[in-house]
Amino acid sequence: MPKFAANLSFLFTEVPFEERFALAAAAGFTGVEYLFPYDWPQAEIQGWLGQAGLKQVLFNLPPGNWAAGDRGMACIPGREAEFAESVELALDYARALHCPRVHCMAGLRPAGGDESAIEACYIANVRRAADRLATAGITVLIEPINSRIDMPGYWLDDVARGFSLLARVDRENVKLQLDLYHAQIIQGDLARTLATHLDEIGHIQIADNPGRHQPGTGEIHFPYLFERLDALGYGGWVGCEYRPTGATSDSFEWLEKLC
Repeated sequence: MPKFAANLSFLFTEVPFEERFALAAAAGFTGVEYLFPYDWPQAEIQGWLGQAGLKQVLFNLPPGNWAAGDRGMACIPGREAEFAESVELALDYARALHCPRVHCMAGLRPAGGDESAIEACYIANVRRAADRLATAGITVLIEPINSRIDMPGYWLDDVARGFSLLARVDRENVKLQLDLYHAQIIQGDLARTLATHLDEIGHIQIADNPGRHQPGTGEIHFPYLFERLDALGYGGWVGCEYRPTGATSDSFEWLEKLC
């Protein structure tokens, strides 16, 4: 059975962020992920992780101004200096929290931008992040996110293109973060994608479709996919990045069946 991590930006949101760590541990999770740690001092997060006996699995690079609509900066020409600063902040947090991987959000497609310039900017920024984070043994993840429903205008919105960009970035510590919810919306064919590209996948996330709710509420046959991951020898984490249909504690029937 895969190792499951609780995404604390989606699960246990009934309580304040600092209380979610203990609830995740009580629910049986040994690892956690979330979108961003930067609103909290490193020492406080270290304490929450330590008290709950949890591993920090993943978080994202600073995305720019999230409240103003930024969803990453890597693909946006003219923001290279700001992106480089975000890498330094992420590196500082990743070292403090012993987090082995960070997700580099591509960002929204700049209006009127030249596609070749956008792609060149993205590749250069991901390489820059990879080289800097490699000094601490950290893996950089890139993730295709569907732009049709969840994140309109997101630049990296194609799974096949994500794998193609991995080859062009050409860094050993850059992998693809495959969110099965987004991949189902973008193209489907999940089992074949896992089998074909497992060596290029550094992290997996799950939610059912439609609705982005817990496994078992939609069309994705997760028991089969988990069996395939075991058969393929996947040893990484599977992040539970779904929105519970009710209370978080009532959304784990799928996990209880697996266990």
